[in-house]
Amino acid sequence: MKLTWKHFKRVFLGQKREHVATSKDNYFSKENSDGMFTLQYPKESFPVPDNGRYRLHNEIEDCIVCDKCAKICPVDCIDIVPVRSPTEIRKASDGSSVKMYASTFDIDMAKCCYCGLCTTVCPTECLTMTKTYDYSEFDVRDMVYEFSDLTPEEAKEKQVLFDDYQAKKKAAAATKATKPAGAKPAMPAIKKPMIKPAKPKTDEDS
Repeated sequence: MKLTWKHFKRVFLGQKREHVATSKDNYFSKENSDGMFTLQYPKESFPVPDNGRYRLHNEIEDCIVCDKCAKICPVDCIDIVPVRSPTEIRKASDGSSVKMYASTFDIDMAKCCYCGLCTTVCPTECLTMTKTYDYSEFDVRDMVYEFSDLTPEEAKEKQVLFDDYQAKKKAAAATKATKPAGAKPAMPAIKKPMIKPAKPKTDEDS
């Protein structure tokens, strides 16, 4: 009770503990330990290190939908469904060409083991681990974060357009393959030189 009244007195008099970064050497020192666990959460919280690895975030505008992050993930928490485009869609911030839409780009943070491998292999650095660590949910299905740049209707439309493009491309290739080869141009006729027969010699010529 004595300790409780001590903290109550500090809070009542407005004597709040100053925030100290976790990177400081004296973070766990005695002078900084007073009230360490009595912050008024969520209004007050401890500072998070700049290199903290917590919730994943994807800048979908810079994503080229290369699928590398999904392939390297050891717990399969990233689900990607690409939709190809016959033409270039846009340019990423680093100049990379974006030629695929992400009809589905879901990250299940309930499965994530926070290894950071997905951010390492990302060629455009669009996938990052943020400092947001408090994202508890009552329903585990709410832990799935969606970063798709298309609605389901738009994804179907883009897929139909690409299928039509592929069908036209195959039809053009088949037509070109079955088209009969044109007749070879006739070689110009070569005229043989006219050789006149020699006149028989007569007595007058001799």
